Amino acid sequence: MAKDYYDILGVSKTASQDEIKKAFRKLAHQHHPDKKHGDEAKFKEINDAYGTLSDPEKRARYDKFGMGANDQGPGGPSGGHSGGPFGAGGFNMNDFQFQGSGFEDMFSDLFGGGRGFGQGGARSQAGADIETDIEISFEEMVSGVRKTIRIRKPLACSLCHGTGGAPGASEETCSTCRGSGRVTKTVQSFLGTFSQASVCPKCHGKGRWFSKECPTCKGAGKNIGEEEISFEVPAGIENGQTIALAGKGAAGEAGMPPGDLFITVHVRSHDLFERRGDNIVSSLSITFAQAALGDTVSVETVHGPVRMKIPAGTQPGEIFRIKGKGLRSVRGWGSGDHLVAIKIEVPKKLSGEEKKLIEKLRELSGK
Repeated sequence: MAKDYYDILGVSKTASQDEIKKAFRKLAHQHHPDKKHGDEAKFKEINDAYGTLSDPEKRARYDKFGMGANDQGPGGPSGGHSGGPFGAGGFNMNDFQFQGSGFEDMFSDLFGGGRGFGQGGARSQAGADIETDIEISFEEMVSGVRKTIRIRKPLACSLCHGTGGAPGASEETCSTCRGSGRVTKTVQSFLGTFSQASVCPKCHGKGRWFSKECPTCKGAGKNIGEEEISFEVPAGIENGQTIALAGKGAAGEAGMPPGDLFITVHVRSHDLFERRGDNIVSSLSITFAQAALGDTVSVETVHGPVRMKIPAGTQPGEIFRIKGKGLRSVRGWGSGDHLVAIKIEVPKKLSGEEKKLIEKLRELSGK
């Protein structure tokens, strides 16, 4: 049975275009084949769903006729070939157009963020999102820490502030695309004439150009450079959790906003402690005498040493709880506990007197 495009993206049939785009971006980032746990088949399925639901005409046909409504030939529900990568009304043997496919929208959404439009209607992309990783110690995870990293990325030109024009230069219509922001290339083949529109290489889709380009960025509006970024790692962050810093990704085109920076945090393991949710677990070795008779001992926690009572008759493997000495919850309220697993030390060598005492104990216990 064919899958429902709305179910694939996890949205309702009344979802807005913004909701559909947001759902696509989240799922595409999650399942992209280049990711460690990416799923190529799922990624393609998500693209197919978005390619239809993001186009109002295709979505309307899909809602009315269901799966396949946008990929039928003449005589189908739409009365012509309107599906696939050719867009509505785009398939013609003598004028083979690749415009209006929706695929450039999908991939610019995934890798370049949102889009703006130049005067000629061509797309100018917001900056790409950037992903990076950092490693912190177990102690830094417990208390939280402020980190500073250096990221090499496209930065808005410091001289022209991203416009691409020299200071004081006048802005005029691009002579290459005549203000449309796009150039069209036509190729003859045995199948007919192929026409493909692309973003103008001179004005980068803006449709406008400066009389003199910026001498620093050569008109690109951005340069590759390094930026020092400081951010807070919250106390109790989990291993593998990602911190999002809005606007700290790559610079956008033609004054469009930058992308975001996603920092995945990895926590080093500890020799004494283990994390279980908001609780911290450690083990404590005590003697047979302490277990049998009871004692008060010092237990090392992530907040420092704590005195803990060992009741008489404590058994090996028994777990004691020290309340509130675990991790502060990242949800902003409450703290976990420190759990102590008891181990009984059995000496490998005994003195003659120790052996006599243990034998006497065995006689008294009848075992």
